[in-house]
Formats: sequence, C-alpha cells, structure tokens
Amino acid sequence: MSLLAGGVPCPPFSIAGKQLGAGDERDLFAWAVELCVEEVRPRALMLENVRGLSMPRFAAYRQHVLDRLASAGYVGDWRLLHASDFGVPQLRPRLVLVALQEQDAPFFNWPQRAHAPMTVGEALRDLMGANGWPHVEDWVRLANDIAPTLVRGSKKHGGPDLGPSRAKQAWRALGVDTLGIADEAPGFDSPHPIEKLPRLTVPMVARLQGFDDAWGWRLAGRKTAKISTVGTCIPAANGSSVGGSHPRRN
Repeated sequence: MSLLAGGVPCPPFSIAGKQLGAGDERDLFAWAVELCVEEVRPRALMLENVRGLSMPRFAAYRQHVLDRLASAGYVGDWRLLHASDFGVPQLRPRLVLVALQEQDAPFFNWPQRAHAPMTVGEALRDLMGANGWPHVEDWVRLANDIAPTLVRGSKKHGGPDLGPSRAKQAWRALGVDTLGIADEAPGFDSPHPIEKLPRLTVPMVARLQGFDDAWGWRLAGRKTAKISTVGTCIPAANGSSVGGSHPRRN
C-alpha cells in the first residue's frame, strides 16, 4: 500500500470535551499507528484530528507517536493546516500527521498556501442563483468571507443544523438563515436577503466542504444523514474530502 489515510475520533482532544487524550476510550491514534507499523506497512501514513491536539498539553502525546513511528522506520511530522489556505471557503483548522518510510521521507514537502481564500458568496454563486433568484449578486457581496466550521446534522437539535450559537451568528453575518437546510435554492419570487436570509441546501454545504460537482457523488439518506456525511468529512489539500463517512457514487 502506498498511503494509509484517514481520521480518528476527535472527542479526546476537542476543546468542546474534557480533553482526556490517551485516557479517553475513544482515542484510536495508538491503534491507527500500530495498524500502520505492524500490519499494513504503507509507504506513507496521513492522519488528521482537531486543532486541540496541537495544544501544549498534548506535546508528550505527539512526541510519543513520532517516537513509535521512528522505531518502525518512519519519519513523521505534525502540521496545523487551514482548509481556507487551499481553496476551501471554510474555517477548518486540522492538525495533520504525515509519516513516510525513511527512503521516501526526503521527497516529501508540506503543501504551501495555494489560493487566496475563497468567499462563501464566490463558491455558491451558481448554486444560490440556480432558480433565477434576482438578488443573488447582492447576496454574494453579503457573503464576503469564509464559512464557519461545518458540523454534522444533529437529531438532538432537530435535524440538520449549522452548528452552535457562535457559528450561527457568523452564518447570519454571511447572509445565511441558520434555522435549517433548504430543499432548494431561492426562486425568482424569493425576497431580497435584507428582508429574508436564504438557507443553504445540501449541495451548497457539500460545496463548502470541498466536494467537487464533477465527482458525481450521491449522498444517501434524508437531510440529516446527508449533512452528517458531509460534516464528518475533512477537506484535503487538493480539494478532495476524506473522513470517516463516505458518500456513494451514482
């Protein structure tokens, strides 16, 4: 295998949780590393997790991972990457671990910032105006920043949503109604965004997560399931999305 890539559960390191790290039963980093070095032996390993893992309190944890990889002949490094630096219009910092076998390590370089940040309005102009909404350009000017971090849908909070209160406030500043996910884009008779903010659709949320329309992915289930699939993916540096949930092709 050339590359073993994925993400492990984030609650052990999330600032929204207790940050128990290795003391959390959901911590699967050690399992993933052992799977890599003992079973799969890929030429390269890439794992991602939340920004909380980059905090000083987890310095020893990160070093332990590097030491274990080194003992198996891998050269590893951690880097905090921001999706918005690579063409994804979203605030989504992720700590990424990359490790390569010693003979391959000299040929790897971390990606450099490839794009000026794209705004939500620029990314969604065509989708928001697909039904002939006459005010789409006014909305694009209003949505002149990157999106907050996308989250998965929540049955606890009534279905697909756009995150906690702080995120919802940021969405409203971008001209987005946060009370749910729409079935379709605004129509020709829909009011101006100053009068009534439009809601995002599932395809719009997927676009903001880095999904490319050309891939032909078909998201399965109802809206909550679709948003959950999209929300648990992580945009990769080349614009693709990876994660624990996998959409289906047509």
